[in-house]
Amino acid sequence: MSINFKTVHKWHPRGALISALLSLALGFFAPGVVAADSASAPAASPASEAKPAPKIVSAADKPRDDATLSSEDEACQKCHDKPDIAAKMTDAGESLSMRISTKDLLLSMHFETSCTDCHDSQDGKDHGKVAVPMKSKREYRLSYQNACTTCHKKNVADFKDSVHAVLLKEGSDKAPTCSDCHNSHTLRSVKLVEPIANVPCANCHKEIFRAYSEDVHGLERVAKGKKAPLCADCHSSHKIQAASLGEGIKDACLTCHKDSVAKHEVWLPNAGQHFEAISCAVCHAPYAQRRVNLRMVDKVGGKQILETKGVPKFDRLTKAADGGDFGLDAKELSSFLKEFNLENPGSKAILSGRLEVRSGLQSHQLSEKKEAIKDCKVCHEAGAVPFVSVVLSIAGPDGRPMLQGVEKEVLTSAESFGSMRGFYAIGSTRIKLLDYLLVLVLLGVLCVPVAHLTAHRLFKRKRDELNAARMKASSGTTQK
Repeated sequence: MSINFKTVHKWHPRGALISALLSLALGFFAPGVVAADSASAPAASPASEAKPAPKIVSAADKPRDDATLSSEDEACQKCHDKPDIAAKMTDAGESLSMRISTKDLLLSMHFETSCTDCHDSQDGKDHGKVAVPMKSKREYRLSYQNACTTCHKKNVADFKDSVHAVLLKEGSDKAPTCSDCHNSHTLRSVKLVEPIANVPCANCHKEIFRAYSEDVHGLERVAKGKKAPLCADCHSSHKIQAASLGEGIKDACLTCHKDSVAKHEVWLPNAGQHFEAISCAVCHAPYAQRRVNLRMVDKVGGKQILETKGVPKFDRLTKAADGGDFGLDAKELSSFLKEFNLENPGSKAILSGRLEVRSGLQSHQLSEKKEAIKDCKVCHEAGAVPFVSVVLSIAGPDGRPMLQGVEKEVLTSAESFGSMRGFYAIGSTRIKLLDYLLVLVLLGVLCVPVAHLTAHRLFKRKRDELNAARMKASSGTTQK
């Protein structure tokens, strides 16, 4: 037996008192029933207060309860844990706090790391007594990059092949260093700290992170408290590559949505071809602007062609070909490809078209599945909006795309047909000349039997006379 106490509150203004008395009665006479009901029907918390399932934490992630500082580190913290310790002023006029909380340090992932493991260049005798010049916070952070290598060899090796590392080598003051993402004195495991509140990517990619937090993935994690992909799940943590390189976007989606192709095949004809030529966000970010990206690929292997570092060709050749500076037309595009292939005899560049959203921001504005585009007319009709904007692209040395505008008429030009690789949308990118040629072929095929029948009838009388003459001649020869 169980009683809905909410109903009791509804029936009687003194429902709270009645509920309490009934609870005591049930607890006295039938404690087993109350316990069973409590276990099987726990109180539901609001969606906004829902918490994700607890993560499994290993011993390596969680600091010991009895963690203490060594005598050497205690000597450091004697000054650095003072609330009134003076901040360091850089030559750039920036204020850098010198305070390090001992409590936070012992709760961090580095609770067993000694101060001198990273600050090995400090002289204990002169430290704090002799002024050390510091150009800026940026320079200070860069000076400690190598300290991370000692323990985090794999992560550092992955980082060296990333887009961030390339920007760092180019001298970008916005490229993240280790300490831009990880505070070495308060570093916590993502298994202990809810990542959505502390993900470092939001520090630089504010607009994209805001878009993510309001799309289907972000709302699943923030509002509903469920597990949903974060930045590192799609882009990795350290070995971050350009999202547009290769099949990175599609592969990231299929990592979680493994049965997507099979589910789409139920209602979408040629689902596999759609997955090859269309980015997932084109349909699942229904309010995004779309464009056709004609990516330069090698005809033999089908891989994207990368611009050679230090020997720029793409910008130079596209600017030379674009006479009117309004975007490449079909003739100019053909001329560009010819010149590019002449300068790269080892490869044969052709174009592989892909439908995509216009910006990284829009690709993070994914809607719920029920709002995804399923209307074929969005793409498969004359003058379809997604085919109005067209760009030509090559992957830069670091994988990021280099773009050149292209006139939309290129998609419907017979002159571009030989350069493109399988990009044809029925009803939208119709090439009229090919339609005319098809009509001529069909007419030619129909003309053969019609001409044969016509000739057969026209010459029927003549054939009959010749056959009769042959028969007569044959019978005369037999009689002799």
